[in-house]
Amino acid sequence: MLRVFKADLHVHTCLSPCGDLEMAPERIALEARRRDISILGICDHNTAENTPALLRAGERNGVSVLPGLEVTSQEEVHILALFDRVESALEMQKTVYDHLPGENDEDAFGPQVVVNDRGEVLGFNPRLLIGATTLPLGDVVRRIHELDGLAIAAHVDRESYSLIGQLGLIPDDLDLDALEVSPRTTLAEARSRYGNRFPLTTASDAHFLRDIGAAVTEFVLEDGTVPEIRLALEGRDGRRLGH
Repeated sequence: MLRVFKADLHVHTCLSPCGDLEMAPERIALEARRRDISILGICDHNTAENTPALLRAGERNGVSVLPGLEVTSQEEVHILALFDRVESALEMQKTVYDHLPGENDEDAFGPQVVVNDRGEVLGFNPRLLIGATTLPLGDVVRRIHELDGLAIAAHVDRESYSLIGQLGLIPDDLDLDALEVSPRTTLAEARSRYGNRFPLTTASDAHFLRDIGAAVTEFVLEDGTVPEIRLALEGRDGRRLGH
């Protein structure tokens, strides 16, 4: 049976160097439930290490969690990679780690905290997660699709770290599933600006609890899985975007 799902597909945890330390799995899941969000996409910068903990916290609180990453391409373009299976997200992470130079400087960028589902600290990621990979943009998107994930260009309305901000255009051969706009731009404004080539989503890009749900996308789906969201983005079999 089809119903409306409210989704925030771009949320960070305390593992992202720019993420607040309060962004622990249980707190994120509780805040999503409080805001009636059905689906969360967990997309830390260049890593998925906190996604298993988020899945467990989501299960306890009745929130569907899609494990993912926000990958920074060689061109410094941010791409959301969203998956159904944590194993796929960790495979994408392996590809990213193999192409991610540098070490984190906590004084400059902040700690990168790996936690369990109760928010207990398990360790600190030493990699330069805020940095760019050496993966060209097209390779990032292709690898996401090889792992049956969704590839969404993040916050395309921003000047920094966005597809249009970095390249000035959307390459004709780039096989994206959607464009994401930030809370600062309405979907109507985005449609007039970016046309109809790709479906549009909007999400919070939350780094703090208070920002979760600042922007959401409504989907008409049977369940909160990647195949269902893909059908909605394509407008097939009755699945669709709610806006």
